[in-house]
Amino acid sequence: MKPLHLLWRGAAALGCACALAAAPASAADNDIEMTWMSIANWYFKIGDMRIVLDGYITRVPGPPFFYAPKSLPNDPYAYTRSPYKVDVESVTKVREALLGRAKLDYLLSGHSHFDHSWDTPTWSLQTGAPIIGGQSTCFQAITQGVDKSKCRAVSGGEKIDLGHGVTVRIVRFNHSGDASNPVQHFARELYDPPTPAADGGLRAGVGEDYPNGGGGRAFLFTVDQPGRKLSFFVQTSASAFDLDKPINVDGVDYGSPLGNLAAAMRDAGLTSVDAWIGTGGAPLAKLIVPVIHPKVYLPSHWDGLFNPFWPGMPFPFKDEALKTYLDAEKVALMPQQQYFDSYKLDARGVTAVSGSALKKKLGFAEVQKFDKTTLDAVRRVASTSTGDDCGEGQFEIALAGQGDAYAPIMVEWRRNWEWMKRPAGLPQ
Repeated sequence: MKPLHLLWRGAAALGCACALAAAPASAADNDIEMTWMSIANWYFKIGDMRIVLDGYITRVPGPPFFYAPKSLPNDPYAYTRSPYKVDVESVTKVREALLGRAKLDYLLSGHSHFDHSWDTPTWSLQTGAPIIGGQSTCFQAITQGVDKSKCRAVSGGEKIDLGHGVTVRIVRFNHSGDASNPVQHFARELYDPPTPAADGGLRAGVGEDYPNGGGGRAFLFTVDQPGRKLSFFVQTSASAFDLDKPINVDGVDYGSPLGNLAAAMRDAGLTSVDAWIGTGGAPLAKLIVPVIHPKVYLPSHWDGLFNPFWPGMPFPFKDEALKTYLDAEKVALMPQQQYFDSYKLDARGVTAVSGSALKKKLGFAEVQKFDKTTLDAVRRVASTSTGDDCGEGQFEIALAGQGDAYAPIMVEWRRNWEWMKRPAGLPQ
């Protein structure tokens, strides 16, 4: 078993100060389009600038392909039974539908777990777009053939001018979980690029080639407009367990996530943001909302890790505790109805916009439809039942205790597992 590497050795080899070419955009027309592509995958179009966050389209199979060490039974994603490869065909299909002949300007990686950075190098190889992410993400990209000059490793605190009035501040964040699943939760980095299998596959375990990357990298965007700034904050994982505690890697203190976020807000001259793309449910919202005072909340990373991509959204969004809190704080909750739902952010605020053409290209229904059994189940068991972005699978476990009425849904989950064991490629 390949050991988990920690810490920051070999940072100089990455060319962390690599230059990023300015992207074309018009400061006078910097409206923002935000498209959810499943899990924590987002496409941002800011004027003429195009950015993909994570871009994980492959679906690495779930347990029992993943398994926990006997000593840490609450770390179910620690190890895998074999290497796995990128589903290049599916990534290509999504890229072609999303971009056509347009240029992709940047790739962002929220952290280095498989369900975030697995496909990011493939997007870079296909488009030439540079990657901005953590040390481990850059090492993973180098292993997959991305030139080290194409990946900028960021540690938090950086202010990056993307060009034409668009600025992103990197906020060092933590990862979901707590002391009961330390391999997933605590900040861990790779030392060096991982060694692939003979067929190019990598080990997806969070204790193998895909640690969280020293916690997460969250992103605070500001976009200049005539007379004002638009702003949004996006994080791809977090935990209320130690959101106010410093992130420490090899004795280096990277600050607490809440402190880092407050510092980024001050640096940007913001007291609120127009939108928060967030994870983690009510426990996290109660900590983050007082810092960023968002006008709108767009949920992310709530639809499971292992549900197949091509059938579309696996179940409806539901988190009553989160909704109750956001309502009390006068923050609008705008959940998705299907993969590739889009939102427009402009001076008037956030509005849902049609993604019909893109959905049609990819074979998705405009709005995902669910049978009565699924809807009844979600009424009894929240789709975000654990309030934790890597608690996916708990919805299935909760359903298992609901009796025979939910047997059809359990069959569907088992069918999805069999689907995931097929060879990589487009669905048959």
